[in-house]
Amino acid sequence: MAPRTVPATVGLVVELPDSGFVGAVVGVEVGNVHLEDRQGRVRAFPLGPGFLVEGAPVVLSGAAPVAAPAGRARSASGSFHVAEQRARTARASRIWVEGRHDAELVEKVWGHDLRVEGVVVEYLEGVDHLAEKLAAFGPTATARVGVLVDHLVTGSKEARIAAEATARVPRGSVLVVGHPFIDIWQAVKPSRLGIERWPEVPRHLEWKKGALAALGMPHDDQTDVATAWQRILSRVRTFHDLEPALLGPVEQLIDFVTEPTG
Repeated sequence: MAPRTVPATVGLVVELPDSGFVGAVVGVEVGNVHLEDRQGRVRAFPLGPGFLVEGAPVVLSGAAPVAAPAGRARSASGSFHVAEQRARTARASRIWVEGRHDAELVEKVWGHDLRVEGVVVEYLEGVDHLAEKLAAFGPTATARVGVLVDHLVTGSKEARIAAEATARVPRGSVLVVGHPFIDIWQAVKPSRLGIERWPEVPRHLEWKKGALAALGMPHDDQTDVATAWQRILSRVRTFHDLEPALLGPVEQLIDFVTEPTG
């Protein structure tokens, strides 16, 4: 039987079975539902399937947008901005991303949330180093590692590396999630750059330089790549400018490294 469709009305309590996140609807905006958990954290998730209401699968549909309560501004991630609060002392747990551009994008959209929660984001310089990095870090139930991997799709090299690396760590100490994009640049909606879609790049070419060449932009060296990335990053204002396929995994990692242990 197909899941029933339920409007995302304010106050409705829903659960995401994959991450275990439970929250009440506080608003709907541009195809995303905002859920507030018992600790007052607000996360944004794409509307549609993948939710539970009273234990039953449902498809959340849009409802009338609801403005944030007076005096409570939103951060770039959609959470309520916590004003005049110093960054929390860094947790033992970490979030790892593959490269510098991934880290900069996560910081721009989720930086406020991460500072409030005391979560440090570090980059791996490629998923190939995951096993050795985990061995050196020594993850535990109280010092968890959440890993965001590019192009984490069934049968990919990245999926194989992630499976092999996590098989050697204590259960529940590491969570590897990913997005389907070959490169994190593709997580930025092309409309923010004035293009219809990201170009297809032949597999034998370096993706970033191939994409820039297809777009008619300078692409000869790393300086050109860095300049292009700063232009792309400058077009990102909030989570609305990112593809839903990235939003869920990042929120899932934040929940994983901040949820109480024991």
